[in-house]
Amino acid sequence: MDKELDWSHLSFGYIPTDCNVRCCFRDGKWGDIEVSQSETIDLHIAATCLHYGQEIFEGLKAFRGKDGKIRVFRLEENARRIIESAKGIMMEPVPVELFTEMVKKVVKLNERFVPPYGSGASLYIRPLEIGISAQVGVKPAKEYMFIILVTPVGPYFKEGFKPTNICVMREFDRVAPKGTGRWKVGGNYAASLEAGEKAHSLGYSAVLYLDPKEKKYIDECGPANFFAIKDGKYITPASESILPSITNKSLMQLARDMGIEVEARHIPIEELAEIEEAAACGTAAVASPVAEIDDLDTGIKYVVSKDGQPGPVTTALYNRLRAIQLGEEPDVHGWNTIID
Repeated sequence: MDKELDWSHLSFGYIPTDCNVRCCFRDGKWGDIEVSQSETIDLHIAATCLHYGQEIFEGLKAFRGKDGKIRVFRLEENARRIIESAKGIMMEPVPVELFTEMVKKVVKLNERFVPPYGSGASLYIRPLEIGISAQVGVKPAKEYMFIILVTPVGPYFKEGFKPTNICVMREFDRVAPKGTGRWKVGGNYAASLEAGEKAHSLGYSAVLYLDPKEKKYIDECGPANFFAIKDGKYITPASESILPSITNKSLMQLARDMGIEVEARHIPIEELAEIEEAAACGTAAVASPVAEIDDLDTGIKYVVSKDGQPGPVTTALYNRLRAIQLGEEPDVHGWNTIID
């Protein structure tokens, strides 16, 4: 680092680090891991990732704990999920062992960029796989490149852990039924950009999408999963078009640990009138509490936070998860990988 970073005021953006790691699949096998100081890649103009969307990625974080140790949260879950994404769009899956080795290597090599304990910042880890074969026919590539870059980041939501307003807009679909919503492909995020920008221009932090088939049930919340607390239960949408969130999965387990019943089911939009708490959840934000959900088509406003504060269950789950990531509480489920 040319100058000391202001760890407490990092944005959720890209800051150069010392290196990234790469590995290519050619001739039917994965090659050696390469360490690169370059922030660019040399791609053929006919690469399948550029023409046919063969691109998948993941997002996970490393934290410096209270004890000074570096912990990567739920590394193997991310490894398994990118395998499912690869299978979904006919790419070569990255073996769990290779994924794990490369994550450990890139974090260790960029150890000085892991923010200090107490700063609220973390080292964001972005694995991505792209098809690199030169071809113009619509078919899967024969060659792939897997890259992991890292960058120190601050909180995803500038507002911090306090409720924000979100909106429902039926004019937009993020994905199609039985489409690519189950996998972490770049196209899903491209499809959400117009709706997201419109929501931001109207003063909302995110779009709460309805199911793309019937427009009756809650689906995803912008780039995150959605959960709510109703009658003391943790409820979250069940849908084939939702990316299985590792954060949501973790929060559901913590809720069960706290004696809270968990239901993954269809949630009709009208049921929002009966919920006591709600939040968007994902790697970047962990949990972003919701104050109000405005249905822009019907004019109905669902007020979730009456006092403008996060609900007690959401707060407890957020604090518990963060404490596990930072080594402040026992990691009873074995979610953390410690980087030696």
